[in-house]
Amino acid sequence: MPPKLFLAIFRWYCDPRLVDHIEGDLLEVYRLRRTKSGKFKADVRFIVDVLLLFRRGIVRPVHHSTNFNNPGMIKNYFVIGWRNISKNKIYSALNIGGLTLGMSVAMLIGLWVYDELTFNQYFRNHDSIVMITNDIDHEGKHYAGNRYLPFPLINELKTNYSANFAHVMPLSGQWEGALSTPTKSILKTGMYIDEEAPEAFTFEMVRGDWKAMSDQLTIILSESTAKAIFGNDDPIDQTVKINSGTEVKVTGVYKDFPRNSEFYDVDFFEPWDFYMTDAPWFTRQGWSNHILNIYAQLAPNVSFEQASENIRDIELKAARGLDYMQDQLKMNPTIHMIPMSDWHLRSTFKEGELQTLPMQLVWFIGSIGAFVLCLACINFMNLSTARSERRAKEVGVRKSMGSKRSQLINQFFAESFFMVGCAFVCMLIVVALVLPLFNGIAGKSMTMPWTQLWFWISSLIFFIVTGLLAGSYPAFYLSSFKPVSVLKGTFRVGRFSSLPRKVLVVVQFTVSVTLIICTTAIYQQLMFIKNRPVGYDRDGLIMIRKRSESHYEKAQTIVDELKRSGAVASVAESGGQVTGMWSYNGGFIWEGKSPDMEDAFATLNVAPDFGATVGWEFVDGRDFSKDIASDSSAMILNEAAVKYMGLNNPVGKTLKTDPYSVFGVRQFSIIGVIKDMVMSSPFDAATPTIFFTQGVNKYFIVRLEPSMEVNDALTRISATMQSIVPDMPFDYQFADLEYAAKFTTEDRVGQLAFVFTVLAILISCLGLSGLASFVTERRTKEIGIRKVLGASITNLWALLSGEFVMLVMISCVMASPVSYYILSAGIKNYQYHTNLSWWIFVMATGGALTITLITVSYHAIKSALMNPVRSLRSE
Repeated sequence: MPPKLFLAIFRWYCDPRLVDHIEGDLLEVYRLRRTKSGKFKADVRFIVDVLLLFRRGIVRPVHHSTNFNNPGMIKNYFVIGWRNISKNKIYSALNIGGLTLGMSVAMLIGLWVYDELTFNQYFRNHDSIVMITNDIDHEGKHYAGNRYLPFPLINELKTNYSANFAHVMPLSGQWEGALSTPTKSILKTGMYIDEEAPEAFTFEMVRGDWKAMSDQLTIILSESTAKAIFGNDDPIDQTVKINSGTEVKVTGVYKDFPRNSEFYDVDFFEPWDFYMTDAPWFTRQGWSNHILNIYAQLAPNVSFEQASENIRDIELKAARGLDYMQDQLKMNPTIHMIPMSDWHLRSTFKEGELQTLPMQLVWFIGSIGAFVLCLACINFMNLSTARSERRAKEVGVRKSMGSKRSQLINQFFAESFFMVGCAFVCMLIVVALVLPLFNGIAGKSMTMPWTQLWFWISSLIFFIVTGLLAGSYPAFYLSSFKPVSVLKGTFRVGRFSSLPRKVLVVVQFTVSVTLIICTTAIYQQLMFIKNRPVGYDRDGLIMIRKRSESHYEKAQTIVDELKRSGAVASVAESGGQVTGMWSYNGGFIWEGKSPDMEDAFATLNVAPDFGATVGWEFVDGRDFSKDIASDSSAMILNEAAVKYMGLNNPVGKTLKTDPYSVFGVRQFSIIGVIKDMVMSSPFDAATPTIFFTQGVNKYFIVRLEPSMEVNDALTRISATMQSIVPDMPFDYQFADLEYAAKFTTEDRVGQLAFVFTVLAILISCLGLSGLASFVTERRTKEIGIRKVLGASITNLWALLSGEFVMLVMISCVMASPVSYYILSAGIKNYQYHTNLSWWIFVMATGGALTITLITVSYHAIKSALMNPVRSLRSE
């Protein structure tokens, strides 16, 4: 620390005259030592010399020992603070209530942000686990973050790059399966994992051992799933059937994963080797078949950057030696890694660009919490300084009795901390009570971390920052009054003394109006996407997954019996869901295709009556027909596919496939073009899609009979399915509910933003109500004189409300460009988005003015109705 800065602190802490007396000698000695020993040693010795002066009693502190560190003085501060609270109950209630609301919102949002930012930290190795991804260049664009990788990459990483990784693990996607015992059958979500995965992800085993997963016919269950199947019995070494087929032995039970972790929804795990025997096609086509997810744990002392650079060109090197990889060689494939800390908020890519929307949503909600807390602090400042005239004499008397300004500052800070302390206690109670409801809205399972040290340290910091923020302006403002003017009766707050309060009101309502505009725009964007034409009829459409061999073997019987049940209008089969697209293929050749073009289409195999069941709409051509044998080699395209291929009049044209496609060398005819069906993300542009009639159909698509009640129809369908496949539980999905689930994140963000916006407005109104009450109270005599001179109630209402209306109008003018800037940047993240409507800004302005008038009018009209005799009696 430089000597002059240290002396400045010394002068503030001690008697400045004594410091002036010894300062010259200290600096002279310092200069001599610096010349001989250097700056660092001279600095250290200088500080030691000053501390020795304290120890020997040569200098003594004069400010703090008598001001704030004195226990009696501290007690006096809080006694006076309590008297002020008791004497002014309404203002105190508004202050404490506003602070409680603001602090509660900030605490809830703080817990939510912490939960989001600590996603996956449940796993002890979270800082060394990575996801392997693939980047390619396609048609002049760079596509990053592709999670589907070729099977040979696993062996390559394990053998030639073993020094970089402690574990390399293939993982399947999540899938639903029926777990059955002789007495019970339940549907649960499972995954296939490599036997190294439990060690890398640090599964917490409750019973058994995950190492037994080296046996293919084994399974490990979550604690809740084991309880659901076996009750209180020991599940170890008991057997369950999966989808009424393979019988496996339970070898372990692991503790359920927390909600903010990667495998929260997974109820059981099966060995990867079992998956390989069950799906031998998985290893076909070598490096060209990008089909599985690969995860890894870095070896000790290997950095993320080092491992990334080492594995970057693995796929590129493999492509150079294989004839069938020459087309992929043109796409310059490179391998990259994404650390586990980024999986939740920073791992989504579109056309090669990292999507920042998830992180932006976190900071958007976090900023709302900070703003709401600031609004509550602004209320405190406004109401405290508005009562300045009432406390002016107190300040004058204290100063005339010898109180220093620092003592008065300490006094007002003590009052501030006292009120913040009351609000803090109320906040803890409110948050504990409201947290379950908040979890329901936010889709979380957070609890109050009462036993966590970090929570109390964070709460202490939160308490101190709030107290300083709320009390700083009142403390420095109120302590600045001159005692002579106050005690002579000539003290006036001045014509510009209310300017800071007006500025704070403007800031307060600028934030509130900005939140109103942003929340309304988010809702408009969400409704715009939800009302987007989807190209088929979702109402009354259900999807039933084929889960067992019996479903496949008896598929035609099931279709026929469902039609005879009277509960369905139509039924068809398909290779996937109507609301999801999981299969993407290339290798198609058409007239006019560029030789350098690498095509990629979503593909779905369907039964001939699929289109009639879902209600797709034709632009050109016809539907598939059971009666036309050549339709086995026919295809139907959507409009996006036709546009992507650049075809004019596509119906009747031929589409061929190359030897490396999943179809082999074949020729298909295009028989129809349909309107785009939104089957994947509703936030993105439609995917080029090809429909054909060849392949394994994994779903029954059922249109319920419109004239029958839904519950009755489902009961009949369930009975039909159970009569044909009795050992499988009846499970179905409504297409409209599955589509609505795609908006879960946006719905939650919208709900959170709405709730906190309402609370922000409420806090602003509390402050405005208190300020309006004070202003009308100060102008009571003025109102009495105006009434005597003939002013009407309307005139007085307009007079008292006009000032606040003007402030809110200024806030609206300031909030509009700020909101437009924020929303313009946010909406660009959506490919399918609406434009910002002018009516949103007008509505927000009108709403803010209406709320202001309602809040202020009560006090204005009450004051205007007062008998002028009472207000002028003292005159």
